Amino acid sequence: MPVSGTTDPRLRCVLPFEAVPGEVVLLRRAAARQLVRWGMPVAVDEAEVIVTELATNVVKHVGEGALATLVLEWRGDRLRLEVHDRSPALPSPRTAECYEECGRGLHLVAGLAIDWGAVLTAIGKAVWCEMPLSARRGCRRIQRAVEVLESYQSVGNHASRQGRTRDAGLEESAVELIADLLHWTAARGHDPDDILDRAQMHYEAEADAA
Repeated sequence: MPVSGTTDPRLRCVLPFEAVPGEVVLLRRAAARQLVRWGMPVAVDEAEVIVTELATNVVKHVGEGALATLVLEWRGDRLRLEVHDRSPALPSPRTAECYEECGRGLHLVAGLAIDWGAVLTAIGKAVWCEMPLSARRGCRRIQRAVEVLESYQSVGNHASRQGRTRDAGLEESAVELIADLLHWTAARGHDPDDILDRAQMHYEAEADAA
């Protein structure tokens, strides 16, 4: 996988790649090395997940062997990741139908990033996302929550999810999961209100520390 020089080694790195599974692995490793080289205060493993998902989407939806480029940019208190390819087809992961077709990739990216999107370029499109710096614990918790909710929803009735956005489906699953956990807590002789209070305390302490 050819790797270009950075326009500014402190701020920007451009990594061309070919959209094949083996190259995705090399791309993820190259991105991780660059972040370590920068000494960036960001969770490298979360960045690797995003790079893998964005690059894999090129393999799946643009075509194996397509030429693409990953751009890493350090922008103040955020890390921006962009994957450029030559297809003008923009992703639409907010619909249930797209989730069934595209899988968990962009939903996981949305869960890890604080912002993301896709834009047309002169030769195709760019899918981008931004990660907060110094937010390792928050990203890990969000990733865990998305994975749990997706697994929890997968055992439900598929037909009942039709016509709803994926975000609305995950929100409903979150409510159902919390209710089930409270039932589990009460069945074991614990106070559900106490569990909720303790969870709220953990959340507020970590939010204040972020």
